[in-house]
Amino acid sequence: MDTLQQLNDTLTRRKLEDPSVSYVASLYQSGVNKIAQKVGEEATEVVIAAKDAASDAKLKPALVGEVADLWFHSLVLLNHLELSVDDVLNELQNRIGVSGHTEKANRPSV
Repeated sequence: MDTLQQLNDTLTRRKLEDPSVSYVASLYQSGVNKIAQKVGEEATEVVIAAKDAASDAKLKPALVGEVADLWFHSLVLLNHLELSVDDVLNELQNRIGVSGHTEKANRPSV
């Protein structure tokens, strides 16, 4: 089983755990707004770490750590909304070989 699927399975199990013991369970209990806020915070930290790593290669491991945090919290958000890593991987698979401009033009308007 790959890492993302293992993480997805763990996140699903955490829904049933005590929020006072499990960080993930506490996020689920807090709801979509709190989880989305965490995703936003992590995205900002990725941007800052990327800018730092661009000027100092020794800071690239910090960027990797921040991206891991962003992916983690994004998976928590997906799982909370009863989506999974497979949904995202399928979407990425569908985009292979499709120009980014074409993909964007074909998105439904929201």
